[in-house]
Amino acid sequence: MRPVRGTHDLLPDQARKYRFLTETALRIAETYGFDEISTPILEFESVFKRTLGETSDIVSKEMFTIVSRGDGETMVLRPEGTAPIIRAIYNEKLLQEVPLKYFYHGPMFRYERPQKGRLRQFHQFGVESIGHTSPCSEVEVIATAHDILKSLGIGDKTQLEINSLGDPESREAYRAALVAYLRDFKGKLSPDSQERLERNPLRILDSKSPEDKEILKNAPTFDEYMNIASKDLFQQVLDRLQVLEIPYVLNHHLVRGLDYYCHTTFEFTTDALGAQGALIAGGRYDGLHDFMGGTPMPSIGWAGGIDRMTLLMEQAHAKQSPIAVIPIGDAEEKIALSLAHKFRKAGLYAELILQGNLGKRMKKANKLNASCAVLLGEDEVANQSVLLRDFQSGTQETLSMDAIVGYLQDKADRKS
Repeated sequence: MRPVRGTHDLLPDQARKYRFLTETALRIAETYGFDEISTPILEFESVFKRTLGETSDIVSKEMFTIVSRGDGETMVLRPEGTAPIIRAIYNEKLLQEVPLKYFYHGPMFRYERPQKGRLRQFHQFGVESIGHTSPCSEVEVIATAHDILKSLGIGDKTQLEINSLGDPESREAYRAALVAYLRDFKGKLSPDSQERLERNPLRILDSKSPEDKEILKNAPTFDEYMNIASKDLFQQVLDRLQVLEIPYVLNHHLVRGLDYYCHTTFEFTTDALGAQGALIAGGRYDGLHDFMGGTPMPSIGWAGGIDRMTLLMEQAHAKQSPIAVIPIGDAEEKIALSLAHKFRKAGLYAELILQGNLGKRMKKANKLNASCAVLLGEDEVANQSVLLRDFQSGTQETLSMDAIVGYLQDKADRKS
């Protein structure tokens, strides 16, 4: 029986990649002062209708909805992570503690056409910085993403694209200019873009269709309509990226289609995954607070696609080689069980191998890529000793049962 379309099982090698990526990301996020936050997978539909808008693609086409049997309330599987976090901040009355810095990770859900790098259940890691007052804070958010990609070994396969949408006044002026320009080409736009021209024209800048891209080559750009204050703020962000030696490419068509976005917007992209080139996308969303009953507040964040990032990783983080604990006969099983338990209590990875004869048990140890085998036979038990066979050097030696744990622990410490 297959999994639901647009979902997939995480088998051990892939799960190891996911865990390595997540642990790397949270470790780096914590060095920047971000704290972990977790929100429910189920949210009321109103959270996203209020924030994303009823006409947005996510709300109108992509959400998985669930109607409660009891009271008829409509809930959804969360399609993204930012709105639930802002909801939690208002619900828990955390604004008095600003600035706030959070990271999160977990599954999101959107009804999309499944393809490589685009799933209906997908996993994200993201960060949010709320109430910051300096361009340095924006750059630290971007630097967090940069450092994570570098630590995963995929930084050289990506580039940072950055733009500014300006303040709401500048954005509205640009929106009007873009609509005026595109109306002359309405009949030549793709069907999706013709619909977006009336509903959400900035999303046309995201279009992947060749005809739209050709028309957009001569379209107006945000920088032509930004006021002086917005231009100055953006330049401060770029200057600070240079201080940290984070390379970037200006992309004047880079956009966030939702009205609450403003000022800095950015993506870390790759050309190694075809159309699904955005690995991490983020920007400032000061206006989102309006939809939660608050007032605009400097806020910036990003979300990264774990599924896409693992596609770029050459291999899973190497699995630790176990110690194979092998009783030679049935009589030694209990002692072997106890010894394996002692290894684990000492923080060592041990596999107790019980099936088959001694030859098959040794083959199993090799298949597990064990670093060594600790063998227990009748003579070893009588002498309170073990036979240690090192698979890397090919040597073997007899050690006392009391000394073996400390011996292998010291050996592991020297390797790390």
